[in-house]
Amino acid sequence: MKQTGDLNLVKKINKSIVLHHIRTDSPISRARIAEITGLTKATVSSLVNELIESSLVDEIGAGESSGGRKPMMLLFNGTAGYAIGVDLGVHDILAVLTDLTGKVISEKRVQHDNASVEAVIQLLRTTIRELIDSAPQSTYGIIGIGIGVPGICDDDGNLLFAPNLSWENVPLQKDIEETFHIPVVIDNEANAGAVGEKQFGAGKDTANLVYISIGIGIGAGIIIKGELYRGATGFSGEIGHISIQHDGPKCRCGSLGCWELYASEHALLEQARLELGEPAQLDKLLSKAEAGDEKVIALFERLGYYLGVGVVNIINGYNPEFIILGGRLAGAEKWLMKPLLQLLEKRSLPLPRKRLNVEFSQLSDRSTVLGAASFAVSKFFASTTVSIDGN
Repeated sequence: MKQTGDLNLVKKINKSIVLHHIRTDSPISRARIAEITGLTKATVSSLVNELIESSLVDEIGAGESSGGRKPMMLLFNGTAGYAIGVDLGVHDILAVLTDLTGKVISEKRVQHDNASVEAVIQLLRTTIRELIDSAPQSTYGIIGIGIGVPGICDDDGNLLFAPNLSWENVPLQKDIEETFHIPVVIDNEANAGAVGEKQFGAGKDTANLVYISIGIGIGAGIIIKGELYRGATGFSGEIGHISIQHDGPKCRCGSLGCWELYASEHALLEQARLELGEPAQLDKLLSKAEAGDEKVIALFERLGYYLGVGVVNIINGYNPEFIILGGRLAGAEKWLMKPLLQLLEKRSLPLPRKRLNVEFSQLSDRSTVLGAASFAVSKFFASTTVSIDGN
Protein backbone atom coordinates (compact mmCIF):
# COMPACT_ATOMS: atom_id res chain seq x y z
CA MET A 1 0.00 0.00 0.00
CA LYS A 2 1.36 3.44 -0.94
CA GLN A 3 2.44 5.42 2.13
CA THR A 4 2.61 8.96 0.69
CA GLY A 5 1.28 11.40 3.25
CA ASP A 6 1.12 8.71 5.92
CA LEU A 7 2.34 9.83 9.36
CA ASN A 8 4.39 6.67 9.65
CA LEU A 9 6.24 7.56 6.44
CA VAL A 10 6.87 11.09 7.70
CA LYS A 11 8.36 9.63 10.86
CA LYS A 12 10.66 7.37 8.87
CA ILE A 13 11.81 10.28 6.73
CA ASN A 14 12.48 12.39 9.82
CA LYS A 15 14.38 9.56 11.44
CA SER A 16 16.51 9.22 8.33
CA ILE A 17 17.26 12.94 8.44
CA VAL A 18 18.23 12.81 12.12
CA LEU A 19 20.44 9.77 11.54
CA HIS A 20 22.11 11.47 8.59
CA HIS A 21 23.14 14.44 10.73
CA ILE A 22 24.42 12.19 13.50
CA ARG A 23 26.43 10.19 10.95
CA THR A 24 27.96 13.24 9.29
CA ASP A 25 28.20 15.76 12.14
CA SER A 26 28.73 13.77 15.33
CA PRO A 27 29.45 14.38 18.09
CA ILE A 28 26.28 16.46 18.05
CA SER A 29 23.52 17.29 20.53
CA ARG A 30 19.77 16.82 20.21
CA ALA A 31 19.33 20.59 20.40
CA ARG A 32 21.75 21.16 17.54
CA ILE A 33 19.93 18.58 15.39
CA ALA A 34 16.63 20.34 16.08
CA GLU A 35 18.22 23.65 15.12
CA ILE A 36 19.63 22.29 11.85
CA THR A 37 16.58 20.32 10.75
CA GLY A 38 13.75 22.54 12.01
CA LEU A 39 12.18 19.56 13.80
CA THR A 40 10.88 20.12 17.32
CA LYS A 41 13.10 19.15 20.23
CA ALA A 42 10.50 16.62 21.36
CA THR A 43 10.45 14.96 17.92
CA VAL A 44 14.25 14.83 17.75
CA SER A 45 14.48 13.43 21.26
CA SER A 46 11.97 10.68 20.48
CA LEU A 47 13.73 9.70 17.25
CA VAL A 48 17.15 9.76 18.87
CA ASN A 49 15.93 7.45 21.64
CA GLU A 50 14.77 4.97 18.99
CA LEU A 51 18.12 5.20 17.21
CA ILE A 52 19.91 4.51 20.50
CA GLU A 53 17.69 1.47 21.04
CA SER A 54 18.56 0.30 17.53
CA SER A 55 22.32 0.48 18.42
CA LEU A 56 23.08 2.98 15.66
CA VAL A 57 23.67 5.90 18.04
CA ASP A 58 25.42 6.20 21.41
CA GLU A 59 25.36 8.90 24.06
CA ILE A 60 28.94 9.82 24.95
CA GLY A 61 28.53 12.32 27.76
CA ALA A 62 28.00 16.03 28.22
CA GLY A 63 29.37 18.61 25.80
CA GLU A 64 30.29 22.25 26.27
CA SER A 65 27.53 24.51 27.60
CA SER A 66 26.47 27.57 25.62
CA GLY A 67 24.91 29.16 28.69
CA GLY A 68 22.44 26.62 30.03
CA ARG A 69 22.61 22.98 30.98
CA LYS A 70 25.38 21.00 29.28
CA PRO A 71 23.97 19.07 26.28
CA MET A 72 24.26 15.29 26.02
CA MET A 73 26.35 14.53 22.96
CA LEU A 74 25.50 11.84 20.44
CA LEU A 75 27.89 9.72 18.41
CA PHE A 76 27.18 7.47 15.45
CA ASN A 77 27.97 3.85 16.27
CA GLY A 78 30.11 2.80 13.31
CA THR A 79 30.61 -0.72 14.66
CA ALA A 80 26.90 -1.57 14.62
CA GLY A 81 27.59 -3.38 11.37
CA TYR A 82 30.20 -3.98 8.70
CA ALA A 83 30.46 -3.75 4.92
CA ILE A 84 32.67 -5.37 2.33
CA GLY A 85 34.15 -3.43 -0.57
CA VAL A 86 35.76 -5.15 -3.55
CA ASP A 87 37.84 -3.90 -6.46
CA LEU A 88 37.62 -6.62 -9.12
CA GLY A 89 40.75 -6.00 -11.17
CA VAL A 90 41.93 -7.50 -14.41
CA HIS A 91 44.72 -9.42 -12.65
CA ASP A 92 43.83 -9.21 -8.96
CA ILE A 93 41.06 -8.78 -6.41
CA LEU A 94 41.42 -6.25 -3.60
CA ALA A 95 38.77 -6.51 -0.88
CA VAL A 96 38.30 -4.77 2.46
CA LEU A 97 36.06 -5.13 5.48
CA THR A 98 35.00 -1.73 6.83
CA ASP A 99 32.79 -0.53 9.62
CA LEU A 100 29.85 1.77 8.86
CA THR A 101 32.11 4.85 8.88
CA GLY A 102 34.46 3.43 6.24
CA LYS A 103 37.25 2.51 8.65
CA VAL A 104 39.16 -0.47 7.23
CA ILE A 105 39.13 -3.43 9.63
CA SER A 106 40.84 -6.01 7.42
CA GLU A 107 42.06 -6.34 3.87
CA LYS A 108 42.82 -9.11 1.37
CA ARG A 109 44.50 -9.03 -2.03
CA VAL A 110 44.67 -12.08 -4.27
CA GLN A 111 46.04 -12.51 -7.78
CA HIS A 112 44.21 -14.23 -10.62
CA ASP A 113 44.99 -15.03 -14.25
CA ASN A 114 41.44 -14.57 -15.54
CA ALA A 115 41.46 -18.16 -16.79
CA SER A 116 37.65 -18.18 -16.87
CA VAL A 117 34.72 -16.17 -15.57
CA GLU A 118 33.74 -18.95 -13.19
CA ALA A 119 37.29 -19.31 -11.80
CA VAL A 120 37.51 -15.59 -11.01
CA ILE A 121 34.03 -15.52 -9.47
CA GLN A 122 34.88 -18.53 -7.31
CA LEU A 123 38.00 -16.71 -6.09
CA LEU A 124 35.82 -13.66 -5.45
CA ARG A 125 33.41 -15.77 -3.38
CA THR A 126 36.28 -17.24 -1.36
CA THR A 127 37.78 -13.80 -0.69
CA ILE A 128 34.44 -12.38 0.43
CA ARG A 129 33.78 -15.43 2.64
CA GLU A 130 37.12 -14.97 4.42
CA LEU A 131 36.32 -11.33 5.18
CA ILE A 132 32.83 -12.23 6.41
CA ASP A 133 34.32 -14.83 8.72
CA SER A 134 36.81 -12.27 10.08
CA ALA A 135 34.18 -9.66 10.96
CA PRO A 136 33.68 -8.80 14.65
CA GLN A 137 30.33 -9.50 16.25
CA SER A 138 27.86 -6.67 15.73
CA THR A 139 24.17 -5.84 15.89
CA TYR A 140 23.59 -5.88 12.13
CA GLY A 141 26.44 -8.13 10.98
CA ILE A 142 27.53 -7.77 7.35
CA ILE A 143 25.10 -5.21 5.96
CA GLY A 144 26.16 -5.33 2.34
CA ILE A 145 28.79 -6.01 -0.30
CA GLY A 146 29.90 -3.44 -2.87
CA ILE A 147 31.89 -4.49 -5.93
CA GLY A 148 33.66 -2.17 -8.35
CA VAL A 149 34.09 -3.73 -11.80
CA PRO A 150 36.27 -2.66 -14.77
CA GLY A 151 33.45 -2.26 -17.23
CA ILE A 152 29.85 -1.32 -17.92
CA CYS A 153 27.07 -2.66 -15.70
CA ASP A 154 23.32 -2.10 -15.52
CA ASP A 155 20.93 -1.31 -12.67
CA ASP A 156 20.40 -5.02 -11.99
CA GLY A 157 24.09 -5.62 -11.31
CA ASN A 158 24.85 -7.39 -14.58
CA LEU A 159 28.35 -6.80 -15.90
CA LEU A 160 27.45 -6.08 -19.52
CA PHE A 161 30.87 -5.49 -21.03
CA ALA A 162 34.37 -5.51 -19.55
CA PRO A 163 36.78 -5.43 -22.49
CA ASN A 164 39.97 -5.85 -20.48
CA LEU A 165 38.52 -8.93 -18.77
CA SER A 166 36.86 -10.11 -22.00
CA TRP A 167 33.64 -10.58 -20.02
CA GLU A 168 30.15 -9.98 -21.34
CA ASN A 169 26.70 -10.31 -19.77
CA VAL A 170 27.80 -11.73 -16.41
CA PRO A 171 24.98 -11.67 -13.76
CA LEU A 172 27.44 -10.83 -10.99
CA GLN A 173 25.06 -9.27 -8.46
CA LYS A 174 22.65 -12.19 -8.66
CA ASP A 175 25.46 -14.71 -8.24
CA ILE A 176 26.99 -13.08 -5.15
CA GLU A 177 23.60 -12.37 -3.52
CA GLU A 178 22.52 -15.99 -4.01
CA THR A 179 25.81 -17.16 -2.48
CA PHE A 180 25.75 -14.98 0.65
CA HIS A 181 22.14 -13.80 1.00
CA ILE A 182 23.45 -10.30 1.62
CA PRO A 183 22.53 -7.19 -0.40
CA VAL A 184 25.06 -6.52 -3.18
CA VAL A 185 25.79 -3.36 -5.17
CA ILE A 186 27.70 -3.59 -8.46
CA ASP A 187 29.12 -0.46 -10.08
CA ASN A 188 31.91 0.65 -12.34
CA GLU A 189 35.22 0.73 -10.46
CA ALA A 190 35.96 4.34 -11.44
CA ASN A 191 32.55 5.46 -10.17
CA ALA A 192 33.34 3.72 -6.90
CA GLY A 193 36.76 5.38 -6.87
CA ALA A 194 35.23 8.82 -7.33
CA VAL A 195 32.88 8.24 -4.40
CA GLY A 196 35.78 6.91 -2.33
CA GLU A 197 37.76 10.07 -3.01
CA LYS A 198 34.75 12.30 -2.35
CA GLN A 199 34.02 10.70 1.01
CA PHE A 200 37.42 9.68 2.31
CA GLY A 201 40.13 11.22 0.16
CA ALA A 202 41.34 14.42 -1.44
CA GLY A 203 37.90 15.33 -2.80
CA LYS A 204 36.09 15.79 0.52
CA ASP A 205 35.67 19.53 0.08
CA THR A 206 35.15 19.55 -3.69
CA ALA A 207 31.79 19.67 -5.46
CA ASN A 208 33.02 19.05 -9.01
CA LEU A 209 35.73 16.48 -9.55
CA VAL A 210 36.87 13.82 -11.97
CA TYR A 211 38.56 10.72 -10.63
CA ILE A 212 40.71 8.94 -13.21
CA SER A 213 41.42 5.29 -12.49
CA ILE A 214 44.64 4.20 -14.18
CA GLY A 215 44.99 0.44 -14.24
CA ILE A 216 45.21 -2.08 -17.04
CA GLY A 217 42.62 0.23 -18.63
CA ILE A 218 41.49 3.77 -17.85
CA GLY A 219 38.12 4.87 -16.53
CA ALA A 220 36.67 7.95 -14.88
CA GLY A 221 34.16 8.71 -12.18
CA ILE A 222 32.59 12.15 -12.43
CA ILE A 223 31.18 14.12 -9.48
CA ILE A 224 29.06 17.14 -10.43
CA LYS A 225 27.65 19.38 -7.70
CA GLY A 226 28.45 16.72 -5.12
CA GLU A 227 26.62 13.92 -6.95
CA LEU A 228 27.93 11.04 -9.05
CA TYR A 229 27.17 11.71 -12.71
CA ARG A 230 26.09 8.59 -14.57
CA GLY A 231 24.98 9.92 -17.94
CA ALA A 232 21.66 9.43 -19.72
CA THR A 233 21.76 5.63 -19.56
CA GLY A 234 24.21 5.09 -16.71
CA PHE A 235 27.33 4.46 -18.78
CA SER A 236 29.35 7.66 -18.36
CA GLY A 237 33.07 7.73 -17.62
CA GLU A 238 34.47 5.38 -20.28
CA ILE A 239 37.15 7.93 -21.09
CA GLY A 240 39.81 5.29 -21.65
CA HIS A 241 38.05 4.78 -24.96
CA ILE A 242 38.19 8.34 -26.22
CA SER A 243 40.35 8.24 -29.33
CA ILE A 244 43.55 10.28 -29.17
CA GLN A 245 44.81 8.96 -32.51
CA HIS A 246 42.20 8.48 -35.20
CA ASP A 247 44.18 5.84 -37.10
CA GLY A 248 45.88 4.23 -34.10
CA PRO A 249 46.00 0.55 -33.18
CA LYS A 250 42.82 -1.38 -32.53
CA CYS A 251 41.58 -1.47 -28.94
CA ARG A 252 39.82 -4.36 -27.23
CA CYS A 253 36.66 -2.27 -27.27
CA GLY A 254 36.69 -2.39 -31.08
CA SER A 255 37.69 1.23 -31.72
CA LEU A 256 41.05 2.66 -32.82
CA GLY A 257 43.64 4.76 -31.01
CA CYS A 258 41.95 4.71 -27.58
CA TRP A 259 43.63 6.68 -24.78
CA GLU A 260 44.23 3.60 -22.65
CA LEU A 261 46.38 2.12 -25.44
CA TYR A 262 48.92 4.85 -24.67
CA ALA A 263 48.47 5.85 -21.01
CA SER A 264 47.45 2.75 -18.99
CA GLU A 265 49.41 0.24 -16.94
CA HIS A 266 49.00 -2.20 -19.83
CA ALA A 267 50.55 0.37 -22.20
CA LEU A 268 53.47 0.89 -19.81
CA LEU A 269 54.16 -2.83 -19.48
CA GLU A 270 53.94 -3.38 -23.23
CA GLN A 271 56.35 -0.53 -23.90
CA ALA A 272 58.70 -1.88 -21.22
CA ARG A 273 58.62 -5.31 -22.86
CA LEU A 274 59.52 -3.82 -26.23
CA GLU A 275 62.28 -1.52 -24.98
CA LEU A 276 63.80 -3.59 -22.20
CA GLY A 277 63.48 -6.90 -24.03
CA GLU A 278 61.83 -8.80 -21.18
CA PRO A 279 58.41 -9.20 -19.53
CA ALA A 280 57.85 -6.45 -16.98
CA GLN A 281 55.81 -5.99 -13.81
CA LEU A 282 54.78 -2.65 -12.39
CA ASP A 283 56.33 -3.27 -8.96
CA LYS A 284 59.68 -4.12 -10.54
CA LEU A 285 59.55 -1.06 -12.80
CA LEU A 286 58.82 1.14 -9.80
CA SER A 287 61.81 -0.36 -7.95
CA LYS A 288 64.09 0.21 -10.94
CA ALA A 289 62.93 3.80 -11.31
CA GLU A 290 63.51 4.38 -7.60
CA ALA A 291 67.03 3.04 -8.05
CA GLY A 292 67.66 5.58 -10.81
CA ASP A 293 67.28 3.42 -13.93
CA GLU A 294 67.09 6.10 -16.64
CA LYS A 295 65.41 3.87 -19.25
CA VAL A 296 62.60 2.99 -16.85
CA ILE A 297 62.21 6.59 -15.69
CA ALA A 298 61.88 7.58 -19.36
CA LEU A 299 59.07 5.03 -19.75
CA PHE A 300 57.17 6.58 -16.84
CA GLU A 301 57.77 10.10 -18.16
CA ARG A 302 56.41 9.10 -21.57
CA LEU A 303 53.36 7.64 -19.86
CA GLY A 304 52.94 10.93 -17.97
CA TYR A 305 52.93 12.77 -21.29
CA TYR A 306 50.18 10.53 -22.69
CA LEU A 307 48.20 10.85 -19.47
CA GLY A 308 48.35 14.58 -20.01
CA VAL A 309 46.94 14.25 -23.52
CA GLY A 310 43.74 12.72 -22.17
CA VAL A 311 43.56 14.94 -19.12
CA VAL A 312 43.60 18.01 -21.38
CA ASN A 313 40.41 16.73 -23.01
CA ILE A 314 38.79 16.31 -19.59
CA ILE A 315 39.77 19.82 -18.51
CA ASN A 316 38.47 21.40 -21.68
CA GLY A 317 35.33 19.27 -21.76
CA TYR A 318 34.21 19.21 -18.11
CA ASN A 319 35.88 22.20 -16.41
CA PRO A 320 36.26 20.37 -13.07
CA GLU A 321 37.66 21.92 -9.89
CA PHE A 322 39.72 18.85 -9.14
CA ILE A 323 41.19 15.95 -11.09
CA ILE A 324 42.39 13.03 -8.98
CA LEU A 325 44.53 10.32 -10.53
CA GLY A 326 44.33 6.94 -8.81
CA GLY A 327 45.01 3.25 -9.22
CA ARG A 328 48.25 1.32 -8.98
CA LEU A 329 50.13 3.87 -11.06
CA ALA A 330 49.69 6.45 -8.29
CA GLY A 331 52.94 4.99 -6.94
CA ALA A 332 54.74 6.51 -9.94
CA GLU A 333 53.62 10.06 -9.18
CA LYS A 334 57.14 11.47 -8.92
CA TRP A 335 57.90 10.57 -12.56
CA LEU A 336 54.41 11.07 -14.03
CA MET A 337 53.43 14.43 -12.60
CA LYS A 338 56.03 16.73 -14.20
CA PRO A 339 55.43 15.74 -17.85
CA LEU A 340 51.69 15.65 -17.23
CA LEU A 341 51.61 19.19 -15.83
CA GLN A 342 53.90 20.47 -18.58
CA LEU A 343 51.46 19.19 -21.20
CA LEU A 344 48.47 20.68 -19.38
CA GLU A 345 50.19 24.05 -19.33
CA LYS A 346 50.78 23.91 -23.07
CA ARG A 347 47.50 22.45 -24.31
CA SER A 348 44.59 23.01 -21.95
CA LEU A 349 42.49 26.15 -22.23
CA PRO A 350 43.68 28.82 -19.77
CA LEU A 351 40.31 29.65 -18.18
CA PRO A 352 39.28 26.06 -17.27
CA ARG A 353 42.85 25.45 -16.04
CA LYS A 354 42.98 28.58 -13.90
CA ARG A 355 41.19 27.20 -10.82
CA LEU A 356 41.95 23.54 -11.39
CA ASN A 357 43.80 21.31 -8.96
CA VAL A 358 45.40 18.06 -10.20
CA GLU A 359 46.65 15.51 -7.68
CA PHE A 360 47.38 11.83 -7.35
CA SER A 361 45.17 9.96 -4.93
CA GLN A 362 45.90 10.08 -1.21
CA LEU A 363 44.18 6.70 -0.94
CA SER A 364 46.55 5.00 -3.38
CA ASP A 365 44.72 1.94 -4.76
CA ARG A 366 42.05 1.92 -2.03
CA SER A 367 39.75 4.51 -3.63
CA THR A 368 37.59 1.91 -5.36
CA VAL A 369 37.24 -0.52 -2.45
CA LEU A 370 36.30 2.28 -0.06
CA GLY A 371 33.79 3.66 -2.54
CA ALA A 372 32.34 0.20 -3.14
CA ALA A 373 31.94 -0.37 0.60
CA SER A 374 30.31 3.07 0.82
CA PHE A 375 27.76 2.03 -1.83
CA ALA A 376 26.84 -0.95 0.36
CA VAL A 377 26.51 1.24 3.46
CA SER A 378 24.36 3.77 1.58
CA LYS A 379 22.05 1.00 0.39
CA PHE A 380 21.74 -0.25 3.97
CA PHE A 381 20.75 3.16 5.30
CA ALA A 382 18.40 3.76 2.38
CA SER A 383 16.45 0.65 3.42
CA THR A 384 16.93 0.52 7.19
CA THR A 385 14.70 3.42 8.13
CA VAL A 386 11.92 0.87 7.83
CA SER A 387 13.59 -1.97 9.72
CA ILE A 388 14.96 0.12 12.58
CA ASP A 389 11.58 1.76 12.94
CA GLY A 390 10.15 -1.55 14.06
CA ASN A 391 7.38 -1.49 11.47
